[in-house]
Amino acid sequence: MPSLVLVILAFFLSGCSGYEIKNLAKSDTDLVADKFVNETRHLVKELTVKLYKRNPDQLRKTPGITAEKRFNQLTSQPGPLVFSELGNRQSIAALELVFSPEYKGDRVFALVVGLGDMLRSAYGYHEEFFMFDRLNADVLLTSARNIEILLWRLKNNRKPDGSPWLITSEYQGVTDNLSFERLFGKLIVLQEMMATITDDSVNRRVTGTVHAVSSVFIPLPI
Repeated sequence: MPSLVLVILAFFLSGCSGYEIKNLAKSDTDLVADKFVNETRHLVKELTVKLYKRNPDQLRKTPGITAEKRFNQLTSQPGPLVFSELGNRQSIAALELVFSPEYKGDRVFALVVGLGDMLRSAYGYHEEFFMFDRLNADVLLTSARNIEILLWRLKNNRKPDGSPWLITSEYQGVTDNLSFERLFGKLIVLQEMMATITDDSVNRRVTGTVHAVSSVFIPLPI
């Protein structure tokens, strides 16, 4: 496993000329985790922009709001993502709002807050890792499964009139944008890889498990 960590670390750090003093207090796994956290946040930002482009009606539900302002709300708040606009729901509870007929608010915001908070929780709400920080492989793996479930529900859960709750890969019955699949796929792979790095025994669970399609989000293990 150390060799896998070093290979991934070399991939992320290739081309970097500087090395900060604080990195002396980091293990190889800590450095990789830092890169994974940064990459997941970059992917969530990209997803936010793309979702609002496909669903501009969601932005119009909040006067004066823009996609950039929405992302600033996410990045300016460290730790758990809690917003009164979503009834203070976090993680999978916020994701459920996306598919709730009773919810009248911005469903894109509910999705990116729920997804972002779940990913932050999976990394223990750390923005940076040091020698004695620990990650839970089962939590990381569960977050990967929930992203799969989210993708499945975006494709298959429908409004009473048969239209999707949010437009992603499909528009008016035609699959015309697979970039959403790629973004979600990258997030799934990152969580699975970090789980494997954290605990080698996870590797057998990731590669040996038949992924049953489920419509129910899984609470992250405590």
